[in-house]
Amino acid sequence: MSKNNKASNRKQDALDYHSSGRPGKIEVVPTKPTQSQRDLSLAYSPGVAEPCLRIAENPESIYKYTAKGNLVAVISNGTAVLGLGDIGAAAGKPVMEGKGLLFKIFADIDVFDLELDTKNVDQFVQIVKALEPTFGGINLEDIAAPQCFEIERRLKEEMKIPVMHDDQHGTAIISGAALMNAVEIQHKTLDTIKVVVNGAGAAAVSCSKLYLAIGVKKENLIMFDKDGLLHHGRTDLDDIRREFFTDRTDVKVLADAMKGADVFVGLSAGNVVTPEMLLAMAPNPIVFAMANPEPEISYDLATQTRDDLIMATGRSDYP
Repeated sequence: MSKNNKASNRKQDALDYHSSGRPGKIEVVPTKPTQSQRDLSLAYSPGVAEPCLRIAENPESIYKYTAKGNLVAVISNGTAVLGLGDIGAAAGKPVMEGKGLLFKIFADIDVFDLELDTKNVDQFVQIVKALEPTFGGINLEDIAAPQCFEIERRLKEEMKIPVMHDDQHGTAIISGAALMNAVEIQHKTLDTIKVVVNGAGAAAVSCSKLYLAIGVKKENLIMFDKDGLLHHGRTDLDDIRREFFTDRTDVKVLADAMKGADVFVGLSAGNVVTPEMLLAMAPNPIVFAMANPEPEISYDLATQTRDDLIMATGRSDYP
């Protein structure tokens, strides 16, 4: 089967997967008996009044009598969905349902996915704060930078329940652990590797910060966004991205940066890395092409181009 046919089949399979039977991927299932009249009188009126009164007396008892302690909100406004970009809150819902599915099957944590139709930071924060009585934690997802940094900071300061932004912290933790292992396997060291990061959104910034924290030297890390190299001549960037300005004068474009690089980290767009760029990297390179749904270079093409690399993507059907 040709590559184009495989891609076409995968797309149709994905549509069929989501639409067959009951549409979507998640549902609400009762956790208590509901078979008898007595069961229903305890689940709802009149029995439900008793835990309500206990919670009113002692707010912390909400964790004893309700699902709050095991209930997480996955919240997005659809402004930075996968590698698809700003596709809107409704179009991002399949991703949020998918994240809820992962929470459930891997950690038995229940999720309500919430898609907020707003790009206003104040409005977003106000809505999420008002939901605090319902949830035990907040998982922010697929929110564009730099607004995502401000939203997360304010919610952490103003809410009493845990708040995390998965695109930042989840990606950084996973890729940071992978980098540590890959460096060891490839007989390199964190303090000497040269790292190229393509992408300067929330995930790329947080990954880069963690890489520096675990031993990568700042002078050995270089970053690109959609407009090119992050350097001191750029006046269009915020303070968060200014932290990753480079002093190197020998690099103008991505192909320049890839020459002699030990590590490529892609959190950008599909098919921006060529086999020639891969061949220009140092011996035993490490390539994390994490753009979704299409990696910066496909797994098959990368492994065909070099047999000495460690290759990873952000897709479930590739390593």
